[in-house]
Amino acid sequence: MMIVLGIETSCDETAAAVLEQKGGRIQILSNVVASSASLQAKYYP
Repeated sequence: MMIVLGIETSCDETAAAVLEQKGGRIQILSNVVASSASLQAKYYP
């Protein structure tokens, strides 16, 4: 069994996920995304 933390970030979004690999299977245990797109939409219609 292996547990992996994946993090991705860009100028307006950040995401993180925890994955578990058992044998040949990968399962997503948790994932979240934080975005500033709704805040930016006020200034870029």
